[in-house]
Amino acid sequence: MKSIRFVNITALHTDTIVALATPHGTGAIALIRVSGNEAISIVEKSFTTKDLKRKALADKPGYTIHFGLLCDDETIVDEVLVSLFKAPHSYTGEDSIEISCHGSQFIQQQVLQLLVKNGARMANAGEFTMRAFLNGKFDLSQAEAVADLIASNSTVSHQVAMSQMRGGFSGKIKVLRENLVDFASLIELELDFSEEDVEFADRTELKNLVISIQRIIERLVDSFEVGNVIKNGIPVAIVGKPNAGKSTLLNALLQEDKAIVSEIPGTTRDTIEDEISIGGVLFRFIDTAGIRDTSDVIEQIGVNKALQAMQKSAIVIYLFDAHALGIKDIEVEVEKIKEHIGNSQLLIVCNKIDTEDLNALQKEFEKLDNILYISAKEAMYIEDLKMKLVAMFDSRTINVTETVVTNVRHVEALRKANSALYKVMEGLNKGIQSDFLAIDIRYALDALGEITGQVTSDDLLGNIFGKFCIGK
Repeated sequence: MKSIRFVNITALHTDTIVALATPHGTGAIALIRVSGNEAISIVEKSFTTKDLKRKALADKPGYTIHFGLLCDDETIVDEVLVSLFKAPHSYTGEDSIEISCHGSQFIQQQVLQLLVKNGARMANAGEFTMRAFLNGKFDLSQAEAVADLIASNSTVSHQVAMSQMRGGFSGKIKVLRENLVDFASLIELELDFSEEDVEFADRTELKNLVISIQRIIERLVDSFEVGNVIKNGIPVAIVGKPNAGKSTLLNALLQEDKAIVSEIPGTTRDTIEDEISIGGVLFRFIDTAGIRDTSDVIEQIGVNKALQAMQKSAIVIYLFDAHALGIKDIEVEVEKIKEHIGNSQLLIVCNKIDTEDLNALQKEFEKLDNILYISAKEAMYIEDLKMKLVAMFDSRTINVTETVVTNVRHVEALRKANSALYKVMEGLNKGIQSDFLAIDIRYALDALGEITGQVTSDDLLGNIFGKFCIGK
């Protein structure tokens, strides 16, 4: 059974493209990428050595760097370094050149205009990586991991993206698909001998294979909950009554005055968010309005948003004022919060301990589970709180040696594959004919193939690579 890849889009990508690969703006150095069949000849038209001798780049070996001048007719545009990569040994699999020039925005534009004048065209978003995919340098999930790697903002998200880019996830999908293809081939072989009523595929072995694949798929789907927060940050809602010190705690965690702090109750009317990396893990903290009964319409909207933030957070910090509430009050508040947090983990934090006897507080609240004592105003024990948060997002969930799904498109394809495999299993149990089994197996294969790009479409590729930055 051969998978179908729609490659009509390649007709749009046979010319030579150019783009700025470094961020827009002025810097010490800018990098301009050129890729395509005419990349070398287009650059050669304007590149000379410093003694003004034309440099024949086509005669030079790949993986070499050449110093010289980039000239527009008789006008010197800049002194540059030209890095030469020859097909298929380049990022895109095509002849490619990377020009390192000075980082003046004027120079960048002059170089780009010169290369367009020589026959290149400006690249679309993600077009370099799309060419790498079309030329077999990456499969589709690896190409998507490139974008995740660029966007990574913590140690863990970087490690997960790097693992996926190096084929950790796609390798697992490849094995699943190959195992299923072997049986699918036998099933389809039976169709050629349908009149003879023979079975080439052992139904018991096929059942065992389907069960095995489903278990792996279900583990991968379950990993998406973890993978999603690794990619986007672990949401942590800070909740409590007005004046408990929630905004002060947010500022202490971020080490900046992000939220307005006031002794007037109800200062925070809306949620305030910011991110920090703790122990290599990205946390997204959400400061919420104080939870209380209020007749103020605007404040009530803030309270409702606080309740919503609790429901969407992986961890909820319930913060209370050490000298404002007693143990019975806290127990009542905690029970109310538990009604709204679903599967979120709850951390109780006693604040303003700098004005109280810590030993007495610990004795009073010893019945409470998972409680810490801090002073947000004086930044006391804030580091202990940070380490506790990392521990709550435990070592199992950040074990990047296991395959973790971080992409919505991938998890949807896995669910489609699993649904098709349930139909295969149902058909095996009912003893249905080979042709119906073959249809459901093909649906499963196609769903798995969508992940790696063995089955894809122009629209899908345009959607995926359109989210990349230009120059990548």
